[in-house]
Amino acid sequence: MLTINVVTLFPEVFAASFATSILGRAAAQGLVRYRMTQLRNYAHDKHQVVDDSPYGGGAGMVLKPEPFFEAVEDLRAGPPIVLLSARGRPLTHDDAVRFAVGTELTLLCGHYKDVDQRVVDGLGAEELSIGDFVLSGGEPAALCVVDAVVRLLPGAIGDHDSAATDSHYDGLLAPPSYTRPPSYRGMDVPAVLLSGDHEKIAAWRAAEAERLTRERRPDLWVKYAQDD
Repeated sequence: MLTINVVTLFPEVFAASFATSILGRAAAQGLVRYRMTQLRNYAHDKHQVVDDSPYGGGAGMVLKPEPFFEAVEDLRAGPPIVLLSARGRPLTHDDAVRFAVGTELTLLCGHYKDVDQRVVDGLGAEELSIGDFVLSGGEPAALCVVDAVVRLLPGAIGDHDSAATDSHYDGLLAPPSYTRPPSYRGMDVPAVLLSGDHEKIAAWRAAEAERLTRERRPDLWVKYAQDD
């Protein structure tokens, strides 16, 4: 079983998602358990203050180090520990695989302007981002990480072949998908997909995956071509 710890100011954000669809079924099957930790429980004043103004001045508030350290220590969490941060390197499929084959993953959700750097340095946390944009807090990004990881757990998805043909699984973007009806508003499904010739269909899908990756993600294409 994989244990996923989430340290956050807003645990209620996760309740519905962790009980729904693949994430909920995986928990019900005993493949994963979710442990939610309210960061304010580790504040030591009557107002449960967890943030303060930044040293050196500037706008915004910074989350203090003490609550994060004490929360992680209370969880007895070891690595990997991840701080969701716009400053972090991009999350990849390889990261999701690495987390999925482990036994525990701890996600730290920031809020306000930033998190004290000593949280990363002292806890040995990885900083990961889900894109080149800024969110109001780490909660939506943490949900993305959890979803990417849990769907890879054996048994979480009934059809493994479906997951194995997703974008990024083999380094490429997935080819386009079509279903019924064969013609809709003047747009037709490519004839090869209706041909019944599985060899030609596989070749078309492979060619489309390569074309889309070259056009839309040249960075992925370069890596794929080098590794091939």
